[in-house]
Amino acid sequence: MASDIARIDRVIENGDLVAGTGVAKADLLIAGEKIVAIAAPGSVPLHESVERIDATGKWVLPGMIDVHVHLREPGYVHKEDITTCTQAAAAGGVTTVFGMPNLNPVTKTRQILDELFDLYDTKSVVDWNHNPVPSELAEVESMAEAGVAAYKIYMVTDTGRDYPHPSGSGIRDHGQLLRMFEAIRPTGRPFMVHPHDQAIMDTIEQSHWERGDRSPAAYAQTLATHNGLIWDSAIAVLLQMAEATDTKLHIVHMQTEGSIDLVRRARERGVKVSCEVNHWALFLSRWSDIEKLGPYALSYWVPDHHREAGWEALNDGTINMLSSDHAPHTREEKEVGWEDCWACHTGTPGIQEQYSLLLDESMNGKIPLTRVAEVVAEEPATEFKLAEKGFLKPGYDADIMIFDPNDQTRHSADGVLSKCGWTAYDGRVTRGRVHRTMVRGRDVYVDGVVVGEPGWGRLARPAI
Repeated sequence: MASDIARIDRVIENGDLVAGTGVAKADLLIAGEKIVAIAAPGSVPLHESVERIDATGKWVLPGMIDVHVHLREPGYVHKEDITTCTQAAAAGGVTTVFGMPNLNPVTKTRQILDELFDLYDTKSVVDWNHNPVPSELAEVESMAEAGVAAYKIYMVTDTGRDYPHPSGSGIRDHGQLLRMFEAIRPTGRPFMVHPHDQAIMDTIEQSHWERGDRSPAAYAQTLATHNGLIWDSAIAVLLQMAEATDTKLHIVHMQTEGSIDLVRRARERGVKVSCEVNHWALFLSRWSDIEKLGPYALSYWVPDHHREAGWEALNDGTINMLSSDHAPHTREEKEVGWEDCWACHTGTPGIQEQYSLLLDESMNGKIPLTRVAEVVAEEPATEFKLAEKGFLKPGYDADIMIFDPNDQTRHSADGVLSKCGWTAYDGRVTRGRVHRTMVRGRDVYVDGVVVGEPGWGRLARPAI
């Protein structure tokens, strides 16, 4: 302990440290990139050279690990790039991002992955990983050796557009999907899947098209038809495959009561499954959002009973984590959706707003503050085996967000750091404000300004 104290170069003083185990006023002591001690305020004598950060009246939380982020580089840098996305992440209290593979080229070989890692290494402001497509089975093991945290596939192919699911990233063949499960199992990595029953979706879509209705409302209704059947049907198949192959499954886009019940029952049988809910499902999915924002709201409608079930599942641990599904597109790519939502690019940004939105709901009594720390950091780190991340504990990376609950945040397009330049939360006011974000002990965002440099971020390698 004495040697650790001698190395301390920063201390966050008098803050309310928030962890899954509780909230306590304490000093958090940092040496280099690591947390070395947590102590009662003022109890550790420090050298005068130590930088002191006064967190009186503020919450000191773990930096968010966002396991579902579309950074758009390479191939779609007119929407976003690694630097702009990770700058927005820093401003939102996010300290680690997992990139998605629907790029150009699609991330499906070790060579493509290595080239992408080189881009992250020079351009990312925060720490990172990337989830490749396991479609080239012979490449799966090699990509695990490179340090990927998971693999990703979409059970959907696009109709009337070539993005967001470019050729090679979407699959509808269940036999091929099963072969992917079997190839991934020996790596110990999770298989992250976007669940859609494409055949059911095609049938429901066609019924709208035959009536000449391609509006945002029709698109939203398609995805919610028959109580969310396109989601539940796909998730049932995925859980059976995970059980049959003994492969860890991670389900994205949880948004129905039926899907939640399927996960609960699968866990009771011992199936290895984690899952996430995205910011838009909790904060941007009411019918009034669809009417007002149309394609900018993603046009995913989550009826009220499903949304409340999602909150319940997030609180009771059935849903493990919040992630952004940050999916920026240009205004031009969105505007076409008012006339034909099947022609627009689906997705909405949110990496900069989600942590603040969740903390605002915590202050509204929707989710305990301790559970916030779990769903944004502790459980993602655990599920994806990031051994040195996610917890405010000695020996862990000093990935930290300091939040001022006594301030407020006015969300607006003017404050958006994403290259897309817009936010569906424009005009919303939430309580509290991200004051400071640290990645491995270094400031990357302070008082409204990104101070982190591209290239500071490094690979968050799983301990497997």
